[in-house]
Amino acid sequence: MTADGFTTCLWFDTEAEEAAHHYVSIFKNSSIGRVARYPEGAPRPAGTVMTVEFTANGQRFLALNGGPEFRFNEAVSFIIHCENQEEVDYYWTKLTENGGEPGPCGWLKDKYGVSWQVTPDRLEEMVSDPDPAKAQRAMAAMMSMGKLDIAALERAYAGE
Repeated sequence: MTADGFTTCLWFDTEAEEAAHHYVSIFKNSSIGRVARYPEGAPRPAGTVMTVEFTANGQRFLALNGGPEFRFNEAVSFIIHCENQEEVDYYWTKLTENGGEPGPCGWLKDKYGVSWQVTPDRLEEMVSDPDPAKAQRAMAAMMSMGKLDIAALERAYAGE
């Protein structure tokens, strides 16, 4: 294996280039790389986009226009670690706008059906606290939310 690690391949029907540009517009440290097109004799029309290499938040991706055979589901999701409520709000808004779907417990699906977890950094500490009462209160609060509210999680955690 190379020292560069992994590249995540995202299978789209025909939206690979649009999706790559969408993700690059949301995340810092992002860029579009090589775009490859289907040649003559390929299973898709010649000249249409086959793959788009892109980086989002420093992570490498390949968006593939592979056809309608496969769809995204919640079995795989991307976790966005957020420092504060402003970041939670920003990513939640950007990823649910124009057809995305809010979900429970900080989860959402974007307009392409990709699942994301928009999660405050502090949440893991709260739900894994050695004090079971604190952890349970934080977990119960999280389970009752769509977009996570850090102040409300902190109040529940503290027993307020």
